[in-house]
Amino acid sequence: MRIASFFISLFLTLFIFSCTTTEPPDKEDPPDPVVIPSLGLAEDDAHCTEAWLKLTSEDIEFPAELILRQYNPSGDSLSFQFSLTTDDTLFYIDSLFPGQGYSFMAWFTNTDSLHSPSNKLFVTTMDTTSHDFTFDMLTFGGEYGSCALYDCAIIDKNNIWAVGKITIGDSSSRGYSTFNAVHWDGIKWNLQQIYFHSECSAVDYPGLKAIWAFDEKNIVLTNGGAIGWFNGDSVQIDCSINSILTGAINKIWGSGSDNIYTVGNSGNLHHYDGVNWQKLESGTELNINDIWGDYNEKTGQWEILAVASNILQSYEKEVLIIQNNSVQKINKNGIDWTLSSVWFKFERKYYVVGSGIYQKKKLTDNIWDDNSEDIITEYHVDKIRANEINDLFVAGAFGEFLHFNGSSWKSYQNITGQFYGSYYSIDIKNNLIVAVGYESSKALLLAGLR
Repeated sequence: MRIASFFISLFLTLFIFSCTTTEPPDKEDPPDPVVIPSLGLAEDDAHCTEAWLKLTSEDIEFPAELILRQYNPSGDSLSFQFSLTTDDTLFYIDSLFPGQGYSFMAWFTNTDSLHSPSNKLFVTTMDTTSHDFTFDMLTFGGEYGSCALYDCAIIDKNNIWAVGKITIGDSSSRGYSTFNAVHWDGIKWNLQQIYFHSECSAVDYPGLKAIWAFDEKNIVLTNGGAIGWFNGDSVQIDCSINSILTGAINKIWGSGSDNIYTVGNSGNLHHYDGVNWQKLESGTELNINDIWGDYNEKTGQWEILAVASNILQSYEKEVLIIQNNSVQKINKNGIDWTLSSVWFKFERKYYVVGSGIYQKKKLTDNIWDDNSEDIITEYHVDKIRANEINDLFVAGAFGEFLHFNGSSWKSYQNITGQFYGSYYSIDIKNNLIVAVGYESSKALLLAGLR
């Protein structure tokens, strides 16, 4: 009987479970996740008195009203209200103080707690550099024809070269000797004769037009028609560029011995790859007066610009960019007059100068700003070079010599003197600067120490 009862119970249990047909109720779909709009602030760049902030946003319906607040070192703050219409926005903040720390934060004007504020961004502006220089000015020659120094190169504080054409009276049969360089050896300036005679240079000591130094043993020279590889003592003349020249060489720039450019009259532009010279089609017949390059970290290549004008002949000008040995003309909006020189730091500040000083932050900016509300100089300037964007030097006609320290411009013309002549070139290394040119019929050299 016990066995029969067990089987009856098991049968009933199985029967009950097998007859159960009720399924669990359907689950409701989960609610959509709450989307919280977000903001992010990042520093794009900061100079001495200005900063660029990049605001990024996600999951925002445009337009959106926002506030950007600037917290100053003094403890007070400024607020800027704006309408956001794109995911990425670049803000320009000016009237800052050099060498100071600022913080920024952005949020929606809608007080809905779901609208998150941005991160708090801390920005420190660049400090200014000192205007405090002492100068020595030297002149050479002038008694036997016009003399000038056209270019210079600082290798270190005990090794500086300036090149040009100088005639000095002496007791020789001609009554004078010709020199084409001046060298600083750490103690004094010495007139130099760099022998440049070759099959493509018939003169023993021709005037030299440009110099570019990589180090004390690796210096590039030109007399305008040939290239000289100079080791500080002697020159190996390279005539291979002559056959492709259609105008005199004016300036040299290079990032290394296998990447050298020369620019010159009638649109001349050439590149040296360490083995051969190649003529590049510049797209202009104007004289190319200067060239400069800076490393582009985004592309891993050098960004190179050149400027062209026939100064004192016409108002025509071009700004050229050289990429992969291809040359293109780029935006010159806002530039009214001729151009003689260029200097820049990639995507931080670009300058072109001549009859005016023009600048922009990025090459893609539409207009070159000429600081028309604050005229920097009344004179034509021939050269611009810099250590950094807060340590910039410009020199030119009638002894004009300027320094920009990141916040203000200073002219040293009342210190170094106004004269009939011009500075043709500048080189800077840290706190040492050299400018060269001519005064009346004399070659001129200005050395400054901060």
